[in-house]
Amino acid sequence: MPAKKVLMIVAPKNFRDEELFEPKQVLEDAGISVVIASDKVVRATGMLGGEIEVDRDLAEVNLNDYQAVIFVGGSGSSIYFTHPQALALVQKASGLGKVVGAICIAPSILANAGLLKGKRVTAWASEKAKLASQGITYTGEPVTVDGQIITAVGPAAATVFGQAIVEALKK
Repeated sequence: MPAKKVLMIVAPKNFRDEELFEPKQVLEDAGISVVIASDKVVRATGMLGGEIEVDRDLAEVNLNDYQAVIFVGGSGSSIYFTHPQALALVQKASGLGKVVGAICIAPSILANAGLLKGKRVTAWASEKAKLASQGITYTGEPVTVDGQIITAVGPAAATVFGQAIVEALKK
């Protein structure tokens, strides 16, 4: 596979550890470079105590550098539900034909960006009614791929989510 680069977006606090570290490992094992972004360049902290250095502020992201944009879940990811920069970034990424992904509650970010109407999507069960109310088909599957959009239900699906991203980037 030619050199690929993925942008994984985490909340500065309370991202879900497995949803970052497991897909990141799968991507890196496949030779894909991973860059971590957030709304602040800090040492981000997961819900289970994991930590990671943030490489980029969302304001500094050049989408031409990446083949995929992935939102990591966890309770902290709700900061991006109405975050103008995050929503604009993912809208632009989708418009450029990039792979776009989200896990746990983060698919609601994609929904709020207007990317999921008429799509088949999965997410943490707490998001089911919200997604359905926007004309989105909630599958409840561990991972759902609909075109260039990849969604996953939560921590138990984190590794399979990473594998689905790798497969999408091979195309």
